[in-house]
Amino acid sequence: MVKITVVESSDNAVRLRVEGRLTGHGTEELRKACDLQGLSDGIPMMLDLADVSFADAEGIELLRELRIRMVTLLRPSRFVAEQLKR
Repeated sequence: MVKITVVESSDNAVRLRVEGRLTGHGTEELRKACDLQGLSDGIPMMLDLADVSFADAEGIELLRELRIRMVTLLRPSRFVAEQLKR
């Protein structure tokens, strides 16, 4: 289960806090939240990943995709950071 909280939202930047396990349905929730908060509109976005305890292959793939789309991934756990390197 994943919890997504909007920490900051303005015309200049969006910051989301992601907590829990980024798997299955949670991955799709994060994708929708990013689009809803303006990623498609080109608003700079940051994801605080400090409280993500696990991400499956689908979750890691989404994070890689978001990084390519210029989303800043803040404070990933050691596990998530290692998975993003592969």
